[in-house]
Amino acid sequence: MALVLAVVAPLALTACSEDGGTPPSFVTPTQSAPEPAPASAEPLALAVTPAEAAKNQPVSAEIGTRVTGGQVQTVTMTEAGGAKVAGTMRADGSSFVPTKPLKYGKKYSATVVAVGPDGTTIEKKTSFTTMGRPSKKTGAGLYLFSDRSYGVAMPVVIEFTKPVPTAARAAVERRLFVTVEPPQPGIWHWSSSLQVMYRGPQYWQPGTKITVRAALEGVPMGDGRYGDADRLGVGNIAKEKVELIVDNKTKRMQVFKNDVVVKTLPVSLGKTKTPSSSGTMVIMDKQRKTVFDTTDDPGNVDRYVVNIEYAQRLTWGGEYIHAAPWSVKDQGVRNVSHGCVNVSMANAVYLFNLTSIGTPVTVKGTERKIKPANGWTAWSVGWAEYLKGSALPVPPELSALGDPDPTASALPSPSVSPTA
Repeated sequence: MALVLAVVAPLALTACSEDGGTPPSFVTPTQSAPEPAPASAEPLALAVTPAEAAKNQPVSAEIGTRVTGGQVQTVTMTEAGGAKVAGTMRADGSSFVPTKPLKYGKKYSATVVAVGPDGTTIEKKTSFTTMGRPSKKTGAGLYLFSDRSYGVAMPVVIEFTKPVPTAARAAVERRLFVTVEPPQPGIWHWSSSLQVMYRGPQYWQPGTKITVRAALEGVPMGDGRYGDADRLGVGNIAKEKVELIVDNKTKRMQVFKNDVVVKTLPVSLGKTKTPSSSGTMVIMDKQRKTVFDTTDDPGNVDRYVVNIEYAQRLTWGGEYIHAAPWSVKDQGVRNVSHGCVNVSMANAVYLFNLTSIGTPVTVKGTERKIKPANGWTAWSVGWAEYLKGSALPVPPELSALGDPDPTASALPSPSVSPTA
């Protein structure tokens, strides 16, 4: 079985599940599956890594294979006591990926067999020892939970506890495996040193299932740090496509369900001194009741404490959609908020019950654009710009895709305090 890459989106890397049931499959976002090896006059040759007797290898180590004149036939990896290590090949045949992190301070052996077009085989063996448990680690949070239904714009979001230097990002990205069912293309994008996100050129199809293995335990993360653990996440996309589009010019929000406008609502956006951000954002959190308190924000001269109902978060900087009964007379007429999308109580209830975390919200025509990483901003740039955020080479088939309407560029973000 080969590990097929997420740009093509078939199923591939088998990993053990927590409950011992049928393991999920994973794919990585860097290359297309290779064509079958053609007949070749090139002599069959095989090289394997890690090198024989290598020491202090990370527990994320893979069995690297380089073949000329043929292809890998089998890889058998064992612990010192003889127990087999489960795993599978990457689609390009470059390495065997264990389904779980290796153990610290242990010896492993691997036997690789390659075969030529005439049936001739060659075998290479290697053994190595993993490093001791590191003292410096980088954690990661994976925003994907199997008990939730997400909107069609839900990116796979991984956030790190320590910055990941540019030089370490390709190795990290290579250990992020994604399966999308039904298959849809996608790629990772680093919006900052602390955040990487995965999406395709278009919103997910309703009913999509996304499975992720962030296989980061033991991965060198820069500055002498190593990934602290592997993480597994499963997300299910809602059965219906819901999208909100807000136009500052008309002061109206159009509510789309399955690409049909089902409701138009009056809104009030941020006033001139505290404008709302333009761009495509994603609902990140929903709170039935909360309190917006900006009294501790030293940069905010217009401090306030206000009880808020039906709040739906759009940015880390504090922009929400929420009920604002105090501004009903202004909704559809003028902007009076501190950056949030104000709607009436009845409309706030309607939206709260309709949307999901991951529902796309596009705001058009305001004085500033959403800043990358100020929320889950994977959709705030067009596809061509988004591809530039990958630390790995972008396959040509992905470059040929694209969304027709890039929406935003990086300009100053709002205050870190909630807005009203």
